Amino acid sequence: MDSISEVCRELLGLAHYLGDARQMAIYGEGNVSGKVDSEVFLVKASGTSLSTLTEDELVEVRARSLVDAVEDASPMIDEEANKLLLDSRQNSSALKPSVETTFHAWLLTLPGVAYIGHVHAKAVSAIMCSAHAEKFALHRIVPDQVVYTGPSSVIVPYVDPGIVLARHIAKAVRTYRSATGHVPKTILLKNHGIIALGGTVQEVAAALSMAEKAARIHLDAAALGPPIFMEASEVARIAGRSDEHYRQAMLSRK
Repeated sequence: MDSISEVCRELLGLAHYLGDARQMAIYGEGNVSGKVDSEVFLVKASGTSLSTLTEDELVEVRARSLVDAVEDASPMIDEEANKLLLDSRQNSSALKPSVETTFHAWLLTLPGVAYIGHVHAKAVSAIMCSAHAEKFALHRIVPDQVVYTGPSSVIVPYVDPGIVLARHIAKAVRTYRSATGHVPKTILLKNHGIIALGGTVQEVAAALSMAEKAARIHLDAAALGPPIFMEASEVARIAGRSDEHYRQAMLSRK
């Protein structure tokens, strides 16, 4: 896996790219994470800003206890969840990891996933707060949305951020993988935001940027009448084209 210094450098670049100017996240919104190895990852500290994130604001955490907590269905009160996060730190004097660190820990165990970005992008969030949420997740409106965000997205209802949300995400992703045979590129959260998964920070940035562009197109189309989505056969064609696979592979280069 990448060295911790390289993962840190990649995450800072991703965080600053996603920061305030792109209307993806402001103030303490959103978070990023990157896998150092199978046992350890870096994640944004709670309350810090993506646009100004520093090396000291990335927390090195141990994954095992966090993944086990997601897999366990036992109820967990706030004090227990807070202790779980603090105890997961490699350095006990480090800042507190994001409250959403548990879903990062679990998602980073998926095949091919090394980096994660979660934002409250403006247009995506507008749709996630509307009756259009399910259709936006399950259908595609332009070809490049298929290429960079996947043929469809996982969608999760609004639940309390933290361990409860992590468990709902894990359940929804398992269902998606069982139905499609693939790891999702994007996970949409009703009344909350979006998560993107990738093998590189470039893949994560592309998925989040394209999802936000597709959301703006959807909103503009809806102002003119019901949005017209691509047919399932058209989505499958784009998803299966070798030239589109090449374009996707280009994002995997560092």
